[in-house]
Amino acid sequence: MLNKDDYKQFSEKMDRTVEVLKEQLNTVRAGRANPAILDKLTVSYYGVDTPVAQVAGISVPEARLMVIQPWDGSVLKEIEKAIQMSDIGINPVNDGKCLKLVFPPLTEERRKALTKLTKQYGEESKTAVRNVRRDAIEYFKGLKKKSEITEDEQKDAEKEVQNITDRHVLQIDKAVAEKDKELMEI
Repeated sequence: MLNKDDYKQFSEKMDRTVEVLKEQLNTVRAGRANPAILDKLTVSYYGVDTPVAQVAGISVPEARLMVIQPWDGSVLKEIEKAIQMSDIGINPVNDGKCLKLVFPPLTEERRKALTKLTKQYGEESKTAVRNVRRDAIEYFKGLKKKSEITEDEQKDAEKEVQNITDRHVLQIDKAVAEKDKELMEI
């Protein structure tokens, strides 16, 4: 007899896929300042690659301005260089104590390109969720082959897996739609 634990491992994998998508979407630069775009940036701090957020205070005093204030002034140049080398597309202004990132409004062309990117991330996530669904169905077919479950239980399990998959696909669509809406705002 099947119980909730039989589905839990597959549901958790799908949950993780949705979380990864949301993290990816946070790194896509919209027209406003968002500290999450710095999440992937690291700087060499005493010989160790360290995330920017761990060596500096990051604040957003205005919608289109981000201020990065390092706790140790010696790392200011490293942070500036890391931002310039990244794909953020913004040149920081160094005033000797902190870095200021001024986010220009996105052009219509750039907005469309970014929405294409978010849709691509969404499709990749849906594919990952479908792969988990496929693995789940194979798992239940294996249980049926070993005579651990009946054919009816296998059919019920496949329906439940499909329901779980549908819920996660909806979450993916919702996350992509929210990011697209944010990108298209002027």
